[in-house]
Amino acid sequence: MTAQQIADAVGARMVGDGNKEVKWLRSVASADEHSLVFVEDAKWLPEALESRAGVLVAGEFAAEKSGGKTILVTEQPKLAFARAAELLHPVEKNRAGIHSTAIVDSSVKLAHGVSISPYAVVGPGVSIGERTTIGPSCVIGSGVCLGAHCTIKSNVTIYPGTELGDHVIVHSGAVLGSDGFGYVRDHTTGNYEKFPQIGRLKIGNDVEIGANSTIDRGALDETVIADGVKIDNLVHIGHNVFVGKNVVIAAQTGVSGSVVIEQNVIVAGQVGIADHVRIEEGAILGAQCGIPSNKVIRGKGILFWGTPARPIREYLKELAALARLAKK
Repeated sequence: MTAQQIADAVGARMVGDGNKEVKWLRSVASADEHSLVFVEDAKWLPEALESRAGVLVAGEFAAEKSGGKTILVTEQPKLAFARAAELLHPVEKNRAGIHSTAIVDSSVKLAHGVSISPYAVVGPGVSIGERTTIGPSCVIGSGVCLGAHCTIKSNVTIYPGTELGDHVIVHSGAVLGSDGFGYVRDHTTGNYEKFPQIGRLKIGNDVEIGANSTIDRGALDETVIADGVKIDNLVHIGHNVFVGKNVVIAAQTGVSGSVVIEQNVIVAGQVGIADHVRIEEGAILGAQCGIPSNKVIRGKGILFWGTPARPIREYLKELAALARLAKK
């Protein structure tokens, strides 16, 4: 594509030669004359201008310092770069149709353009929206509802009654809608007996779920993952959890039952959240935070750290105090 074509597609302003040809995306260090790179901070602009990169995506700070380079000027360079990636490196779509080795119940409702790959199993009463792709060896349980333009990668298991919205991506090995971890102890025998896990899992639109992540169904009601949520690999979400819009959860995080995570929360890696916790809108949980049961975390834009989690300023003061005591 030409630089001008990309600029038009991502809504950027052109500075320099709009006919410059772009073939691929690269980092600044590995760029060549046909590469598109992005610069999000003015301090990295000199390095980008000196690189071999043919075209830059950068903020307004670059408009008057082009140095002869072709620059696409935009308020959000990284976002524009990501959108350019969709143009230059489009995701390959499987061809519509059902592979001869797939097992698809006769009652399944298939919209236009659905693709079902080898050895997939699709149970009775399933509904699949248009242009959704089911990868190899997936198991889709009875009564599951999949929206349009979803991509279910290989070896995904979706338990009966689970509902997915549109444009959902589920990576390999994920398990959606499995039973929650709920038991009742018989005080006479000391044995644990299973508490009913008969609710369901509801996933909104534009959600992405990482490889080998697991999300449990509700015990009696619903586990809900709202629109725009992004879940990394190896994340576990327990039963009756509510995850609000545009929450981001990084790898190896564990979320216990009956937790509420409000919209726009950021959860870093290896965070542990105990049961009946509420994380209020916009809070940021740093890596390896621990949140005890029934705790409420509030503070939009505030970074929490440590176990038990508290605002990072508090946490750092405590560490400094401990260091002074150790010296004494």
